[in-house]
Amino acid sequence: MTTRVGIRDVAKAAGVSVTTVSHAMNDATSFRVKAETQQLVRDVARDLGYAPNKMASGLRNQRSQILGLVSDEITTTPFAGAMIRGAQDAAYDRGYVVMVVNSGLDSELENREINMLRQHQVDGVVYARMYHQSVQVPAELEGLPTVLLDSVTDDKSISSVIPDEVGAAETAVEAIIQAGHTRIGMINNIDDIPATHGRREGFLNALRRHGLQHDPRHLVIGQPETTGGREAALGLLGQPDRPTALFCFSDRVAMGAYQAATALGLRIPEDVSIVGIDNLEIIADALWPGLTTVALPHYEMGSWAVHRILDDIENPGAPAVQTQLDCPLIERGSLGPPPR
Repeated sequence: MTTRVGIRDVAKAAGVSVTTVSHAMNDATSFRVKAETQQLVRDVARDLGYAPNKMASGLRNQRSQILGLVSDEITTTPFAGAMIRGAQDAAYDRGYVVMVVNSGLDSELENREINMLRQHQVDGVVYARMYHQSVQVPAELEGLPTVLLDSVTDDKSISSVIPDEVGAAETAVEAIIQAGHTRIGMINNIDDIPATHGRREGFLNALRRHGLQHDPRHLVIGQPETTGGREAALGLLGQPDRPTALFCFSDRVAMGAYQAATALGLRIPEDVSIVGIDNLEIIADALWPGLTTVALPHYEMGSWAVHRILDDIENPGAPAVQTQLDCPLIERGSLGPPPR
């Protein structure tokens, strides 16, 4: 018969008090436990096979150790699923679990889901959207700690995290310029959303920074899908003084630009370079050559949102934070020097 290791056993083996063990194992921020003592306690606990009783801890501090994540379409698409993974990993690191619900853009269903989460006494909710957008926070979330993920609202008392859209475009265009291009085209999204405006601003910022003249003929809009990218790229690459590089609103648009280049007998990157945004690996890795693109920080945003909401729960009254995360360049084979 195996004897269950208790908190007193850990305290005795580590040479500290039961209170110190409790604080060290539960990341109590209101008590000062030296880092070396905390590490000692955790090492001893691991060696003895001790794990804290989260249910008892939750009863003491009146927390369920459960967070809700309310999404629109995230669970049904591979595009932004990394946000959920980032949220779950961050929650696990801090002794929480995440309950995920997906509304499928049905507001009535979303309200029912939020009420269900409240019945399960979740400690807070991450309200997530599949792509960066402005939202009205549901009234059902009132009074419940809430953080917005990939979305913003006019209420600045609510923390939020989004990608740096302007910076993402600047990163993409800077890479194109550094490769030697001076005639750069952009295929932007026709939809009126924050990414459309931010990425256009970043595109123009990068050109101005390097003293490059913007040719209005080289900035076109289209549907944010493969067919829209193909149609827009056919027009751009068919111009007599065509761009030698294309910056595309998304990887799906970039895939359409690949198709247009092939139809016109142009090689990538020897005749035209193409750069996207998303790092949607099912596209970026599958294209030949691989697509150089700027990654949206889905995993990092999910992680940030959970850490933020737990910080808010542990420190009620702390000021809200609205943040933008950097978007790194992922280099593959579609970007090269301009043709001679």
